[in-house]
Amino acid sequence: MSGFFDTTVLDFRYYLVYLPLGILGLVRWTCWLVRRAPASLYRPVPGDFRLPMSIVVPVYQEDPEIFALAIESWLANDVEEVVLVIDVTDQACQDIAARYPVTVVITDVPGKRDALVRGWEACRTELVALVDSDTIWADDVAAEACKPFADPKVGGVGTRQNVYNPKGFLQRVNDMFLDYRYFDENAAQSRMGRAVSCLSGRTAVYRRKLLLEISEDFMAETFMGVPCMSGDDKRLTTLILERGHLAFMQRSARVWSTFPGTVRIFLKQRLRWARNTWRSDLRALSRRWVWRHPFLAFTMIDKGVSSFTLLFSPIFMTLAIVREDWFFVACLAGWWWISRSMKILPHLVRKPSSFFLVPGFVVVSFVMAVVKLCALATIRKQRWLTRQVSVENGVVVRTAPVPAQAQPAQSEVVA
Repeated sequence: MSGFFDTTVLDFRYYLVYLPLGILGLVRWTCWLVRRAPASLYRPVPGDFRLPMSIVVPVYQEDPEIFALAIESWLANDVEEVVLVIDVTDQACQDIAARYPVTVVITDVPGKRDALVRGWEACRTELVALVDSDTIWADDVAAEACKPFADPKVGGVGTRQNVYNPKGFLQRVNDMFLDYRYFDENAAQSRMGRAVSCLSGRTAVYRRKLLLEISEDFMAETFMGVPCMSGDDKRLTTLILERGHLAFMQRSARVWSTFPGTVRIFLKQRLRWARNTWRSDLRALSRRWVWRHPFLAFTMIDKGVSSFTLLFSPIFMTLAIVREDWFFVACLAGWWWISRSMKILPHLVRKPSSFFLVPGFVVVSFVMAVVKLCALATIRKQRWLTRQVSVENGVVVRTAPVPAQAQPAQSEVVA
C-alpha cells in the first residue's frame, strides 16, 4: 500500500510541471466564453431601410480578371456610382475600367489613404462604401449594409468576408480565420455596444459627412512621430468611435476577397496587419473614449495578451517531448484539435472538410503569435510590404520608379 501511495505521489509531482499550462488554459477559455456568449446572441439588423450609396475603390496593380468580376458585382448592387481611384502606373486596370459605366480618377500620389480621400470627396451620396479592388459582392450587399444606418448613431457598418475560391492550404486557413472573426470577435462587439474594433477595408460603409469631417485627422495620423501609411480601416473605425458614433457588423452582407497563397506574402501581410493593430489598440487604450465601450476595451486587451499567452502551449509541448512524456504529448495534441474545432464550429458547419485542416490551423496560429510579437518589436516601421510604397523622411513615397509615359501633371478624372 505504501509503495502504491509513493508511486502515486511521484506521478503527481511528475505532472505538476504542467499545472501552469492548465491554469492559463482555464483563464483563456473563460475569456473566450465571455466573447462567445454575446456572439451567439448576435443577429443582423432586419428591415428595409435604404439610403443612396456610392462605392469608392483604390486600385493598385490588381489582377485584371478579379478586378473585372468585382466591378460587375458592384454594379449589380443598384448603387448610385462606382468611383475607381486608379494609380497612374496601372494601365491594365485603367483599360478594364473603361469598359464599364464607372467614374475613374487617375492619381499619381502614392498610398491608399490619399486615394480613399479623393474618392469620397468625389461622391455625393449619403453613404459611401470603401472597397478593396479584389472584393466581390453578393447581389444584396448594398441593401443589407444600409439597414443598420436606420439608427442615426451608427456611423459605420462592416460586412462578413470570406476568401474567394480558396485553393491550397493557406487560403483555406485564411477562410477559417475569417469565419472565426465574424462569428466571434466582431459578432460579440456588435452585440455588446455596437462598437467593432475594425470595420475591415475590404468593404466598410460610412456616412459621407463623417468621412469629410475626419479627412484631416485620417491623413495626418502619426505613431511615435512617424506618419502612418497602412492601417486605414482601423484608423477610420477609431475616428468615428471616438467621436461618439457606433460601428456595427452586418453579417448578412457577404463579400469575398482574394488572399495570398504563398508563405512569403502571407507573412508580410500578417506583419503589416499586426503592426496596425498594435498601434491602433495601444493608442485607443490610452484614451478616454474607449472606456465608454468596456467590452471593446476588454477585447483589445485580451487580443494583446493572447499574443504572448498563445506561445505557452507549444513551449509546454516541446518540454513534454524533451521529457519523452508521450502520453501528455498525445493529450495536448488531441486537445488542440478538439478545442480549436469548437472555436471555429461555424466554419466547420459551412465546410466540414476543414476539420482535417485544424492541426495546420493550430500551427499557423502559433506562427501568427510570433509574427505579432515581431510586429510589436518593430511597431514604428512603416512599410506596406506587399506594395511598392513606404514612408521615408516622414513622407509616403514609391519604392519603384514610375514609367515616363504614366506621369500626369495632376490627377485626372474620367467619367
